[in-house]
Formats: sequence, C-alpha cells, structure tokens
Amino acid sequence: MSQRQVVHPESALAVALRTEQARLTRLYDRLDAAREQARTAFAATLGRSEAGGSRQARVEREVSAGERSRRLAQLTAVERGLCFGRIDETDGETRYIGRIGLRDADGEILLTDWRAPAARPFYTATPGDPGPLVRRRHLHTRDRTVVGIDDEVFDLDRLGEGDRRALVGEAALLATLRRGRTGRMEQVVATIQTEQDRVIRSGLAGALVVHGGPGTGKTVAALHRAAYLLYAHRDVLERRGVLVIGPNTLFSRYIGQVLPSLGETDVVVATLGELYPGVRATAADSPAAAVVKGDARMAGVVAAAVRDRQRLPDGDLEVTIPVRTSLRDGVEVVVEEMTISASHAACAAARDRARDSGLLHNTARRLFTLDVLTALALDQAAQLDALGALTAEEEAELEALLAEADAGVGADTSGDAGGAEDDFGGDVPTAEEAAEEAAVQAAEDLRHARRVLWTYPAVREAVEALWPYLTPERLIGEFLADPAAIASAAPHLSPAECAALLRPYGAPWTPGDVPLLDEAAELLGVDEVEERAARQAEAERRRQQEAYARGVLEFTGLVDSGLVETRLVEAGMLAERHEDPGLGTTTAQRAAADRTWAYGHVIVDEAQELSAMAWRTVMRRVPARSLTVVGDLSQTGSAAGARSWGEMLDPYLEGRWREERLTVNYRTPAQIMAVAADVLAAVAPGQEPPEPVREDGEPPRALRLEAVGGIAGLPALAEAELAAVRAGLADGGRLAVIVPETRYAEVSALFPSGAEDVLDRPVAVLTPAAAKGLEFDAVLVVEPAEILARGPAGGRDLYVAVTRATRRLTVVHGGPLPEMLSRLAQDR
Repeated sequence: MSQRQVVHPESALAVALRTEQARLTRLYDRLDAAREQARTAFAATLGRSEAGGSRQARVEREVSAGERSRRLAQLTAVERGLCFGRIDETDGETRYIGRIGLRDADGEILLTDWRAPAARPFYTATPGDPGPLVRRRHLHTRDRTVVGIDDEVFDLDRLGEGDRRALVGEAALLATLRRGRTGRMEQVVATIQTEQDRVIRSGLAGALVVHGGPGTGKTVAALHRAAYLLYAHRDVLERRGVLVIGPNTLFSRYIGQVLPSLGETDVVVATLGELYPGVRATAADSPAAAVVKGDARMAGVVAAAVRDRQRLPDGDLEVTIPVRTSLRDGVEVVVEEMTISASHAACAAARDRARDSGLLHNTARRLFTLDVLTALALDQAAQLDALGALTAEEEAELEALLAEADAGVGADTSGDAGGAEDDFGGDVPTAEEAAEEAAVQAAEDLRHARRVLWTYPAVREAVEALWPYLTPERLIGEFLADPAAIASAAPHLSPAECAALLRPYGAPWTPGDVPLLDEAAELLGVDEVEERAARQAEAERRRQQEAYARGVLEFTGLVDSGLVETRLVEAGMLAERHEDPGLGTTTAQRAAADRTWAYGHVIVDEAQELSAMAWRTVMRRVPARSLTVVGDLSQTGSAAGARSWGEMLDPYLEGRWREERLTVNYRTPAQIMAVAADVLAAVAPGQEPPEPVREDGEPPRALRLEAVGGIAGLPALAEAELAAVRAGLADGGRLAVIVPETRYAEVSALFPSGAEDVLDRPVAVLTPAAAKGLEFDAVLVVEPAEILARGPAGGRDLYVAVTRATRRLTVVHGGPLPEMLSRLAQDR
C-alpha cells in the first residue's frame, strides 16, 4: 500500500532526504572516479606507440580503444537519474537500483544495475505478491540532488519504528504522471509495472508481440527490453547489435535519449525510411500509392522490372567502330569506320545464358557482355579477313612466283625420312600441335579483340542499352516514372493501381519506396569489378592524401622536432584502417551503414503501420527471427498497415510467435479515455480500449471554432490552455495542436518555430501520424470531422489524436461535431 505523511511529515521527509542524498552523493563520487579511470585508460591506449608494431598489435590496440571508449560513453550517458530506487528485503538486505552497476574500491556493490536479476523485485512486487520485499522506495532526482521520495510498504510489521516514521510520499507511478511532460521520455525506468516487466525480461528467442492500447507503456517496455537483452545476452548481441524501428523521425528523436540513459549505446534507432543506407525517406505517399507499394505483390513487380531491363535488340545489334584514325592539329579523328554486328539469335543466347546462371543482375551482366563482345569480335575478324583476301588474279600471280622460287632452290632429298625439320633446323609441328597452337592464338586474339572493343564508347553504350548496370535507386526511380515500364512489369495491377505508382523521376523518396529499393538491391547485387575499381580509386586518393600530409609535416619540421609522432601519418596504418572500416567503429555504426547486416534482435514499435513489403525488409535484417513487435491494431493509420498480427507475421514465422497484452492505461485520465472509447467503438468495434487507472485531470470539452476567433485564434487558445495546465504543475508543461494533414501548413504557420526540434517547443503542431507514440499535458484537436474524412483510417487517426493528452483535451470544430464525440462538454 502507499503510505502518506501522517506523523511529522516534514521532519520524516527531511530525514529521508538527508539519508538518501548522502547515498546519492557517494554514488556520484564513485561514478566520477570510474569515469576518470576509464578516461585515463582510454588515453593511455591511444597514446601507446605503434612504431614498428605488427598489424596484429595495431588491431588489438584498436579493439582495446573501442572497448574503453564504449565504457566511457556508458558512464557518461548515465549522469542523469543515476539512482532511482531502493528495495528493503525481508532478510534485512538493502539494495539501491540504478541505470548501471557500480562497486566501491573493495568490490562491494554500491548500485545494482536495473537489469540484474537482483533488481527484478523492484518491478515485480505487488501488494498481493510482494516477493522478498518489505519496502520499495522511489527516488526522484534533479541533477545530483534528491528532490522527492515515495515509499510503498508491503509488510508494515517488519519495519522498525524508525523506518515507519520515515515513510514518505506516494506510489511512484501516479506521482510521475502528475509531473509535466518534458517532450522526452525520461525517468521512465522507475515506473515499470509487473505486466511490463514480463515483456522486458521475456526470452531472446522467437518473436514476441506486445499489444497494448494508448498509455499502456508498450514503448517504454520495448525500449527497456532492448537494454535488458543487451545486458542478459551480451555475448550474442554485442557482435550483432539491436535495431529499434520507430514510426517516424520525430518519434526517433523522442526516444533517442532513453537507451543511452539505460547504459546502452550500441543500439541502432531508425525509421523504416532510414533502413536503406544513404536514403532518408520522409516524403509522404498518397493512401492509394501506400496501399499498392505496400502490397506483397510488389516483390514480383520489382523482379519483373529487373527482367524487363535485360533486353534484346529489335533485329541484329549493329555498332559502328573506328578502323583508322589520324592526328589533325593534335586531335585524333576517325578517318575510316566499320559497322560490326551480333545477330539477334546470338544476343538472345547471351541473355538466356546470363539469366540461367543463377547470378544476380549486375553480376550476370558480365556473362552477357562477354558473349555479346565475342559475337561482335568474330564479326569484326570476319570482315577484316574479307578485307585482306586476294582476288583470283592475285592468287594466280602469287602461285606462279612461289613455283619459280621452288624451281630455283630445288628439292632437298638428303634429310631423314623419319623426321621433319624446317629450313632453320627446327622440328616441324604435327598437325595436332599446329591446330592446338592455332586455337591458343585464336583465343588470345579473341580476348584482345574483346578488350579493344570494350574501349569504344559506342560498344559500351550498345551493351548498356541491353543489360545496364543498375543501382536500386536508378531502377526504382526510372520504373516509377515510366508508365510503360509499370504496365509491362505489373500486368495484374489495375489501371488505377498503376496510376497510383506513377511519379516524376527524381521525386523525393517515401518510406513506401524503401522496401522497393531493398527488394531491388536483393535482385541486382553488385558488379565486383566495378566495386573493385571504385575501391582502388579510393585507395589511390587516400595514398595521395597521405603523401601530401607527410610532405607538409616534413616541410614544417614537426616530425623531425618530435612534436608529431610519425605513427600518426604512417601510410601502412592508415591503409589498414581504410581496408578494415570496422576498426575504431561501434557495432551500431557498422550495422547502420551496412544494408545486409544481420541484427541479433529487432524491435518494431508502432508495428501495425508496417506494410507487407515493409515486413520483408525487416525480416531480412533479422534472419534468426528474434523480434519484439510492439503495436496496437486499433491505431493502424496506414492504408497499407496490419489488420491482424498473424497476417503480417505468419508468412515468416508460421505461427511461431507469442503475444503479451498490456491492458492498463497509466497515462490517459478516465474522462478522456471514455471519449476515446466512444471513438474506438465507432471505428473498430472489435477492439477493446485499455482500462484507465487515473481519475484526475480536467473534463474534456469541445469548442466552436468561431468562438475562439477561427483558425487565427488557435495561438491564443493554445496559450490559455498551456497556462491552465502549467498552473497545476511544478515544472514543465507541453501542449500539442493536432490537425488534419490538409490543415498542417496553415496552422503551423501561425505558431513561432522557436527551437529547431518541435519537441523542444512549448506548443507542437502535429498531424495524427506524427503524434503517434507521443504524449503531452494538453492537446487541442482541430477539426475532427476533417480528420475522419481522410479515408478508412481517418477514425483511427482521431482515436490517436484524442489519446495523446495526460491532463487536458479540447476539441475545436467548425462544422457539426461528429457523433462519436458527443460525450464532450460543449462550451459555446
């Protein structure tokens, strides 16, 4: 039960604060010492001389530096909220719980890592099942100061008289909810409840679906699960890393500080639009385009688009090449040309052989090119032979001259009849040897002819037109801009679906494009020759830079003076760093840059928004199928999103996934949740809203738009709402204005931009899609009828909008108020 101050509350609180402040100060002193030790060790590793060292020694140094850098980053990341809890157990043991584990100089535990098994009772204890706990204490800190304490007692009889008198505060969860929003998810680790703890500590293997409505803490649980898994399965996940996929970049920034604050830095946080390295897709698709792009049939469409780029000429392939050139005024000009050809049949055979090889498009291109060049070279040789052939008169004249020569020399009959020698005493080759030598010479001539032909731009252009080297960006960009290409690759799509796909070449990428790019990358592959040439060019560029840097240092005399160690410009060391990009980088950095990286675990938040094609992209990144899927089918806003978890997951997991449901809404007051429940009943009758536990907050209301001065009056209304909510808060206070997409530009222009990040502004103007997963003290929902009118998902967007508030909800409408909002109090 929660104990409030009844006996001398001020003095009890003062004593408790003094006691806990002393402990917190000791913990921060130890943290500072650990940081200094880590910093010194890191500097020593970097300062170790590498002159004359082996490659192995340098690699070991880099690995050691990486480990020490990671440790220093972890110790730095836990500065805020280092310690947040304490548990007193029945055996008299007291443990302090924090974001990282700390020991004193003698090895005694000062602070228990929240992920350690010993800390689990802090989260799982309930009045009905307290486990080993007598008391759970929550510490509220600001910087390095204890500013509040809340006690929960499970066995009052086991507490001594002094401890009873020191009981202060209230249950931490509701106390946390009464504080203002800060625009960031902070201090959340102290409010994890039992059902969330089951999610967090669930096993690594397999897929876990965490289904929970608004305010159930599913995102909190998922993020802490990432940190817990990295702690409990370090040997597996440290090498492969964890990927957290959020619904949008705003949400990624919102949660961006959570994982480092929990002691983990090797986690990649990305949106679907950021899963393809080099692309940040933020533009929006129309609902129709989103549905088509997200359809699983698009995998076949992309494959057909690749095959359509493996073409044949209309007839024979003809290419004009130079035969003879000359210099005129220092410029080489063509004075004689030849047209060579490869028959249509030869091109078809080349295409079939390349396709049947089983190689990816860009790799198979080499086979196709080789066969086409062979056909062109043979035609060229035939034409050159024809040009060099003698006429009948020339052949008769040559034969007469040879006869006269033979008569003058006479026949040589002195040789050994058993052997044959030429006129110089050498052995005359047999017919078989001569044929073999001729074949070798012909093959070499053919290779030389192909190499020469490939130097001609016209030849390269002709081959490129038939079987081009394609990047995913080029393939998808050109495909979506070409109505004929879409119709050819997607004959099963309707004209309306084909039209929805069409967009101008060079248009910004959308998140719906990323799965198409990823699919294309799987089918295209890379041309190793092209890649090797690029690497060689980069290596040469680096070599020139290193030579220049060495020259500058030698010129300035810094090397000779000893001010700069030669190891800093040692070419071999720099080359090794270039060849192995893994040196000096974290797992997260390497993973984020590598499209083919196989993560050890993937967490997908707001997973109901992912399309079938998006799931193909996600599953490629986790071949072990170790996933945490977090979402709420009631909030599906994407037209291509999920209707059921089985529909999306069974193609990959065949029913081998388990589900945990979070049923308690800790965030949204009951009065607001009652309005939300009406919306949900109207738009998704089969879905149950979570049960609210809070009865506080202001009654939600509706205002006529003209009563506040129209759209132009929204800033004044927002200011009044924000002032009202801040009056009941000790600090903080944030308000969101949630508007239909069609109104976003108009309304956002009315509010000053202020901070660059919208979450750092007192008032954030958002669409329902951008607000998903976020929470605010007060919310203004503008023109709910227009949100509903967006389409089939409009009702779910409205459900999202009205469940973002933790204290005040006001709906502003110009036209009639939708029937599903009739519960709102009407202010006129």
